[in-house]
Amino acid sequence: MREARVHRIATSSPDDVTGLMAAIEAGRIDPGGIIAILGKTEGNGCVNDFTRAFAVLALKQALSVYLNTARIEAIAYVMSGGTEGALSPHLLVLERAEGAKADGASLAIGSALTALLPPEGLGRLAQVKMVADGVREAMADAGIVDPNDVHFVQIKVPLLTSERIAAVETAGKTVATRDTLKSMGLSRGAAALGVGVALGELDLSQIDDSLIGRDTSIWSSRASTSAGIELGNHEIVVLGMSADWSGPLSVDHAVMNDAIDTAPVRQALDRLGIASDPSRLVALLAKAEPGTTGLLRGARHTMLDDSDISATRHARAFVGGVLAGLVGTSEIFVSGGAEHQGPDGGGPVALIATRTSGAAQ
Repeated sequence: MREARVHRIATSSPDDVTGLMAAIEAGRIDPGGIIAILGKTEGNGCVNDFTRAFAVLALKQALSVYLNTARIEAIAYVMSGGTEGALSPHLLVLERAEGAKADGASLAIGSALTALLPPEGLGRLAQVKMVADGVREAMADAGIVDPNDVHFVQIKVPLLTSERIAAVETAGKTVATRDTLKSMGLSRGAAALGVGVALGELDLSQIDDSLIGRDTSIWSSRASTSAGIELGNHEIVVLGMSADWSGPLSVDHAVMNDAIDTAPVRQALDRLGIASDPSRLVALLAKAEPGTTGLLRGARHTMLDDSDISATRHARAFVGGVLAGLVGTSEIFVSGGAEHQGPDGGGPVALIATRTSGAAQ
């Protein structure tokens, strides 16, 4: 019987691994059981945000004391840059351990690492298919058969750089866009559609290259994708519920219809039974999206018109503030850019909580 454990650890810088090391040395985390590490780093979240790669390097070096290279490379490292506003940098360490006999369904975690995505496939149907296969693999890793038992799929996806674009064009091929910043959105969007296909929310036949990143009417309610320069493949983490897992943790999800739509999140808190005791919240993951209309419930916003600060950075700060006020902590994993992840201007949210009293580990 497997048990899922989630550890939320504050960080003082992108390369701060002291909290992780202390937890390992104290026996609270078994490094051999780590299957994924998610992190919020204080970069800009754009193409040139190297805090993500810096954090991954520091984590791998720290774990090299305990694990061999193959085991280190099998871990999914999902670093999300950008802690605008009062979002607090932190790590979410996802661990699998031996558990006691199950008493009902508990949190189940699975992961998968895809092969390298050819840059010419980014933002196109090839990426949708690759991610769909990867999500199915991660579900199998978690022992989840029914897609309805999946509540959230967190994926780190690649982006295009000028060097990658040049290599593709030298080979006589084309890329979906020559704008490296726009490539982030196309990659996030294609991966999200892949999640939708894998979970049965979308049919592959209804998707083609022309719709990716453009048709806001097609989306997944459980996809969260984040792009980064530090990888060329996809690192996929599936969070769900399974009667084959034990432990005190549960996960639920909600879909915000816009950036101030807290009602669905409140309902998820109620379903988890923690609305009156937010200290039992272990982790909150959310997507933030400025939307394409330039309006929020009829009122004009300027996120899309700011030439100095990317709209995704505005959205992270805004949605982060909304959710922090709701759950009483700023240690929340808010990722900007929700292309095909929830309705236009909104986005999916996942909440992990303990069924017994006590704060996050």
